Amino acid sequence: MQTSAQGVDFKKRHEGDVLKAYRCPAGIWTVGVGLTAASGVVKPHAGMTITAAESTRLLQLALRRNYEPAVKSAMPNAKQHEFDAGVSFHFNTGAIARASWVKRWAEKNWTATRAGLLAWNKGGGRVLPGLTRRREEEFRLLRYGDYGCGAPLSPSPGLARMVVDLDLDEMEAARAAFVSLGYGVGTDITGFDVLAIRAFQRDHDLNVDGIVGRATLSTLQRVMDSRAKAKTPAAAVAAGGAETALDVGGEIDPALSWVGTVLLGAGLIWGLWLAWQYRDAIASAILPRFPKLARKLWSL
Repeated sequence: MQTSAQGVDFKKRHEGDVLKAYRCPAGIWTVGVGLTAASGVVKPHAGMTITAAESTRLLQLALRRNYEPAVKSAMPNAKQHEFDAGVSFHFNTGAIARASWVKRWAEKNWTATRAGLLAWNKGGGRVLPGLTRRREEEFRLLRYGDYGCGAPLSPSPGLARMVVDLDLDEMEAARAAFVSLGYGVGTDITGFDVLAIRAFQRDHDLNVDGIVGRATLSTLQRVMDSRAKAKTPAAAVAAGGAETALDVGGEIDPALSWVGTVLLGAGLIWGLWLAWQYRDAIASAILPRFPKLARKLWSL
């Protein structure tokens, strides 16, 4: 058994489908439905674009190689919609072999199945509303064969379309991050001004579609991370280099004169490493004045 076309669409709706390669928050090139080189079916790289049809083909190939075999083993004799629900869960968690709800499903104990499935709704130690909704939809698919309408809700006029679920805290944090970077996302706290999102996407070499999904939010996270970490070495050198090399009288102790040089060198090495880790974010910052250098950094 393989994932049905409806099952593929179900996963795309929850995972997002990005047709231009982008770096995830960890800096790994990603394309399509969250596929990286580790998937074994594609090697995303800077500037890479794929078609919707190719994205579907790659997802199906990744499912057959990496996910469907485990679901077949854990859920023998599953009906098509049950199999699709299991694949969706496993694609998201990688835990089909140890999830307790699978045993309850085999017993057709639907109350316990739902409770067990809904327990997989946490990230970073807290309940995530988006995962709670996903688990609910997976249960409806598992129990009733309900794939959902699959049609994204139309946003309010002037707002970007959302293809990921953000709770109120996540929305507030994302809005504050865009504003701190100079992108006015408007006053409607339920979303983001579509023109601001398009400007952000254009400035960061993303697909300019006005849709807030994995690529846009991952890039936002990396830019904010690069800003936060860039302050660390400078603060450490300023605090350590100036104080530790001085005695109480304000004179530099000759025996400690090397400390400032070592700290400065360490700060320089840290800065170079940081620049390499966040070269895509740096490229975005210098794009207006140095477009050729920015594109070179994106290609690395």
